[in-house]
Amino acid sequence: MKEDLRSKVIEVLRSIYDPEVPISIWDLGLVEDVRINDEGDVHVRLVLTTPYCPLQIFIVNEITERLRRIEGIRKVHVSISDETWTPLRMSSEGRRKFKEIFGYDIVEEYLRRSSV
Repeated sequence: MKEDLRSKVIEVLRSIYDPEVPISIWDLGLVEDVRINDEGDVHVRLVLTTPYCPLQIFIVNEITERLRRIEGIRKVHVSISDETWTPLRMSSEGRRKFKEIFGYDIVEEYLRRSSV
């Protein structure tokens, strides 16, 4: 049951898009951790692309509202991690979509710039 609920949570997270980049928060690598207890309480920890992202409240609210709709979920808590986001957190799908949209591989560019 818990794994089924986890799959549903991840499916929802894959359908929530960053307000500035048309890629899901899952594929961008913004979701650092998902925990679900036996009572159906969900805790999602996010990493933001910038430390004081002005749009974080929109992301948090959308996650909260959408996850609450899943049958079997009692409470939703979203927290923000102190970790720093880098493109290395992106899924291969997110990386592919980014290149499609913006015309370059963000991971290659990040690695090139960080080795300078």
